[in-house]
Formats: sequence, structure tokens, C-alpha cells
Amino acid sequence: MDAIIDFLNTIFWGYVLIYGLLAVGIFFTVRLGFLQFRHFPEFFRVLRASREADRSGITPLQALTVSLASRVGTGNLAGVAVALTLGGPGAIFWMWMVALVGMATAYAESTLAQLYKTRNAEGNYRGGPAFYIARGLGLPWLGGVFSVCLILSFGLVFNAVQANSIAGAVETAFGLPTWACGGLIAVLTAVVIFGGIKQIARVAEIVVPFMAIAYLLVAIFVIVVNIAAVPGVFGMIISNAFGLQEAAGGVTGGLAAAMLNGVKRGLFSNEAGMGSAPNIAAVATPDPHHPSSQGLVQGLGVFIDTLLICSATAFMILLSGVYTPGMETTGTELTQAALSAHIGGAGIYFVAIAIFFFAFTSIIGNYSYAENALTFLGAGTGVPVMIMRIGVLLMVIWGSVQSVATVFNTADASMGLMATINLIAIVALSGTVVKLTKDYFAQRKAGEVPTFHAADYEELKGHIDDTIWHRDNA
Repeated sequence: MDAIIDFLNTIFWGYVLIYGLLAVGIFFTVRLGFLQFRHFPEFFRVLRASREADRSGITPLQALTVSLASRVGTGNLAGVAVALTLGGPGAIFWMWMVALVGMATAYAESTLAQLYKTRNAEGNYRGGPAFYIARGLGLPWLGGVFSVCLILSFGLVFNAVQANSIAGAVETAFGLPTWACGGLIAVLTAVVIFGGIKQIARVAEIVVPFMAIAYLLVAIFVIVVNIAAVPGVFGMIISNAFGLQEAAGGVTGGLAAAMLNGVKRGLFSNEAGMGSAPNIAAVATPDPHHPSSQGLVQGLGVFIDTLLICSATAFMILLSGVYTPGMETTGTELTQAALSAHIGGAGIYFVAIAIFFFAFTSIIGNYSYAENALTFLGAGTGVPVMIMRIGVLLMVIWGSVQSVATVFNTADASMGLMATINLIAIVALSGTVVKLTKDYFAQRKAGEVPTFHAADYEELKGHIDDTIWHRDNA
């Protein structure tokens, strides 16, 4: 099994996804007319909308914070450090590039999730890749495969990974045993997820902005204190990105290493194209009442995750003086050492607290995706949901005290298959995304509030829930 799983991961992560996700990002960037650059202010404009969610959904801001809860995890602290040590400072440049094109991918998949969403037995919005695969492509069996992969990876195993990261960091900083930390995380998780997706949205709306702003403020402080060194850091990132400092950098592989590790870090962190964030994008009540508006909101999530938070970690490390090419210290230890150089011994505790918040919110965000997948499989209420919640809690406790490489590698393979299915689906449905985008911005240009009119899309008749998009709901 190890050999088979390793082979699948080599195929998915060494070839299909590294090149596929990047290619799809470029494809949508070009086909949508460089949407994320030409209409960047609109990404913020839709987020400032004041509309309250209807009884079936959550607000656009809540959907953004839940998706950020999942996106912003330990990888934003430890993963960036790994990219630096393996790929050099140039990896950060390629991380930025993949995020910029990833904004278009995130927009496309979340727009489709909004369009094809439905209501569950309790009247709440549910949707995501499984729904647009089944309704848009007419392949419900493939939507089922996607849902199972999502539940296995995001719903269960990756939550164990996040719990493991929290327990390790807290034990190092505060001396709390991993089993005790696991129990505490499980209790906090239970309090949130047993309230359902709306409860998760309410918690994320408070916690995610708090943790992100606090982290960015520390980064801003570090940059201001070291402002004279900032141009040099930018120069080092750019020159190393193109192999111009390969000989002096000491990083094996030069340009290739920088590009590969930056692309991997960016893709893994912002999740654009993975098919995860669309699951919560579909739950939102969009404002304006058009599928594209929620696509814009989720595109902004990629910008915040990578261009802001990952960059904050990178600059704090590169400005600290503790980073040297080829060094052995990496991951959380490097980030902690960098913060300690900037703010003293408090740096170790700050990183541990940041990891706690980042990883905990990832757990509850990941769970919300899994509940959506259960809905597609016809088990979105009652006993199946209760079993899923208990399974999440058990994985949190188990993950906090041990890690089994085979299980985690299996989750990677599962996510690789999930992402591959999603990429094929969104490219196949790209014509619909283009039509929705032109419709949205044509109305905006005409001075109107963009509103989706199902009657204008004859080809979608019978494939979408017209009652959700009726003009009376706008």
C-alpha cells in the first residue's frame, strides 16, 4: 500500500497538480480578461456589501472567514519556512505569482458553486464541486467520488494533522502534554461544530479577523523597525527567483528549486482549484444577488492568505538575520527563531498561540466542507452528521498524540484525486463562468446592481434551482 500511495502522490503532486493548477490559473486569468487585475477594487466592493444573509444562508463575510479559516493554517507559518530553506528566497516570488493567477481559479470554482447550489432537507444552502459536477456535467457518480475524497482528506485526516501541529507547538512553548492539549482542542471543536455550519460561520467571523490582523500587525512592526533592510530583501527575493544569485544562494537547484517550492507552497496554502473553498462559498447569500459576487469574495481569500499572511511570515524570517541558505533549521522552529530575534523570548509563545488559532480554525473550517459533502451523498442531516462530528473529534485527539505517515500520505493522495477532478470540471464549465462574468460586469458598467436572471440562461434550465435565483430573492 505504501508503494501504491507514494506512486499516486508522485503523479498527483509531482506532475498533475503542480502543473495543472498553475495552467488552469493561467487559463482562467486569460479567458476572464485578467479579471483579478482589471477589476481588483470589485473584490473589496462586494465584501463591503451590507446585505444580511437570508434564513437559508450565511453572509459573504462569514463565507470568506470560514474559507480563510481553512486556508490559513500551520502552513502559513511552518510551510513558508520550509519553502525558504528548500527553495531559497526566490520561492517567495513564485508563491506570489501562483497566488495572483490562483485568484482567477478561486473566482471560477466559487462562482460555479453559487450557481449550482441547492437546499438541504432543513432548507439551508449547500453546494460545491460535487454539485456542479453532477448538475453541470451530468456526472453524479463523479461528484460522489469527489465527496468521499473530500470527507477523507479535509473532514478527517487533515484535522488530525492540524491537531498534531497545535499539540507540538503548545507542548514546546508551555509544557502542556500533547494528550491534554488534544482533549482541550476536541472540547472546543465540539462546542463549535455541533452548532452546525452557521455556528462555525459566527465563530470564524470573530476569530479569523482577530488572528489575521494580530499576525499582520506584528509583521508590520517588524518591517517598520527594519525598514532600511526591506529593499534589500525585495532585491534578494527577485534576483533569487530567476537564479541570479544561484551561486551565492547555496540552494541546490537554483531557479528550479525556487520555482518548484514557491509554486507548491502557494498552491497548498491558498487551495485555489482544490475544490475546498467552493463548499462554503455555496452556503452564502450573495450580495449582489449574482453567482459572480461570491466568486469575487473567494478570490480575495487567496490574496489575503498568500499575498498578505504568507508574505508576512517570509519577511519576518528574512529580516531576522537567523536565516542562512542551506541551514538545517526549518518549519515552525525557524519561524519561532525569527520572531524571537525580533521580539525576544515572547516570539516562541506568539508563534505557539498563532499556530493554535490558525490550526483550530482550520479544523472547524474543514469540517464545514465535509458536512457539505455529506449533503451531496444524501446524508446531510441526522445520524450521519452526528457520526461525522464524532469522527472529527476522535481524529483531533488521535492526531494530537501521534502521527502515522501512511495515513497522512493517503489523505494527500485523496486530496490529489479530488483536486484533479475539480480542475477538469471547472475547465469543462468555463464557458458558463465566462458568460456569468460578462453578465455581471455589463450590469455593473450600466450602473445597475448585478442580478442573476435564470431566464437569460436557457441552457441551465433544469440544472439549477430556479427558486433560489428568483428575482423576488434578489
